[in-house]
Amino acid sequence: MKVTVDISAEYKEPYAVIHTDKVTDEIQRMIDIFSANEAPITALQNEEDIIVLQPKEIYMIRIENGDTVIYGEKNKYRSRKRLYELGAQLGSQFMQISKSTLVNLSYLDSIEPGFSGTLLLKLRNGSSDYVSRTYLPAFKKYLGL
Repeated sequence: MKVTVDISAEYKEPYAVIHTDKVTDEIQRMIDIFSANEAPITALQNEEDIIVLQPKEIYMIRIENGDTVIYGEKNKYRSRKRLYELGAQLGSQFMQISKSTLVNLSYLDSIEPGFSGTLLLKLRNGSSDYVSRTYLPAFKKYLGL
C-alpha cells in the first residue's frame, strides 16, 4: 500500500483520503481506525509484528509474569504499556477487576460466585478471571446490586 503524508500549516485538523478500486478487509480496517472516536491500541503479536487493535477487539488485559497481555477473541498480544495507561486510554467499557486485570464489560458471558465472596467473570472468548474484593464494590455498583 502506498502512503503519502502532506504536512502544511493550511490544515487545521488532520484528515485522511483513501484512493482505491474496492473496499478490502485491510481498507475497511483502516477506515475503522481513522473514524473511531476511541484511540487504537498498538500491541506486539510476536517480536517483529506490530498490530493495531481497536478497543472493541479487546476482551481482557492482564499482567502475566510482568508482561501486559491483551486478549482478543482468539489471539493474545503483548503491549509495552502499563495496565493503568491502557485503562485510561480504553474508556468506560473497560473496568479494572483486580490489581492485574481489566475486562471489556461488553463481552461478559456469565458471572459465578467465587471463593471468599469474590465473583468469577467469564467472557465470550472463554477467558475468565476473578473480581477481587477490593474492586468488588465498584463491580456490584455497575451491575446495580
